[in-house]
Amino acid sequence: MPRLTNFSSRSAGQHGGFFPPDSGGGDDGGGGDGMPDFVPDSLPDYGERLRRARMGLAVAMTPILVLFISFTAAYLIRRGYVELDSSKAAYLHAWLPVRLPWLLLLANTAILALSSVTMELARRQITREAALAPLRGVPGISLGKEVRRPWLAATVLLGFGFLGGQLFVWQRLSSAGFHLRGGTSISFIYMLTAMHGLHLCGGMLALMFANVAAMVKRPVESRRIAVDVASWYWHCMTGLWIYILILFSFVAR
Repeated sequence: MPRLTNFSSRSAGQHGGFFPPDSGGGDDGGGGDGMPDFVPDSLPDYGERLRRARMGLAVAMTPILVLFISFTAAYLIRRGYVELDSSKAAYLHAWLPVRLPWLLLLANTAILALSSVTMELARRQITREAALAPLRGVPGISLGKEVRRPWLAATVLLGFGFLGGQLFVWQRLSSAGFHLRGGTSISFIYMLTAMHGLHLCGGMLALMFANVAAMVKRPVESRRIAVDVASWYWHCMTGLWIYILILFSFVAR
C-alpha cells in the first residue's frame, strides 16, 4: 500500500507548502537514499557452497586414504611373511625383491609435482577472477584486460603425461620379467600404482569438467568452486604418490 503522510497547517505555513514525501526512515524497509533495503533470497551463497564442497571433498578423501593405508598394512605384513621349506627344514622368506626403474619413477614424480604447481596457479587465477568479477559491472571502473593463462589445460596434459609414464614403467617391469602374476611383491606394486592411477583419472575428469564450464561461460563463482575442489584433490593425489614412492624405496627391495 502507498504510505500516507499527514501534514499540519503549522508546518505548511512555515515552509510555504507541504513537505515532500519522506523517502527515508520509517518502518517500510526503505533506505535513506531512496533505494529498497533488501537482498533477494534467490542470490546463491557461493561462500557457503564452497565450504560445503570442501567438506564433501574431505569426506570423500577419507575412504581413499583408509584404502591405501589398508594396502600398506597388507604390503608390510606380507613382506615379513615366512614359509616352511620342508626339504631344508627351515623357514624362508617368500618375498622376492623387485628392481624398479627408479629413473622413470622419479621422472613421473617430477611431472606430477609440476602438474600440482600448474593446478595451484589455476586455483589462484580463478580466485582472483571471482574476486574482481563484481567490480567489472560497476560504471567508471576499468580493471584493464587480464591475461588468462591455460593452467587447467596444462594440468590435464601433465596428468596424461604422468599416466603415460606409468604405463611405460609397467612395460619396463614386464620386459624385465616382473609380471603381474610373478609374485606377491610385484603384484602389490602393480596394484598400488594402478589404484593411484584410477583415482588420478577421477581428478582429471573434474579438471575437464572445469574446462568445459569455462568454455560455456558458466558463472565465475561456480567455476571457482569446481577448480578449488579439484585442486585440493589433485594435491592429495600428488602427496599420495610421493607416499607410495617412499614406501617402495623402503620395502620393494
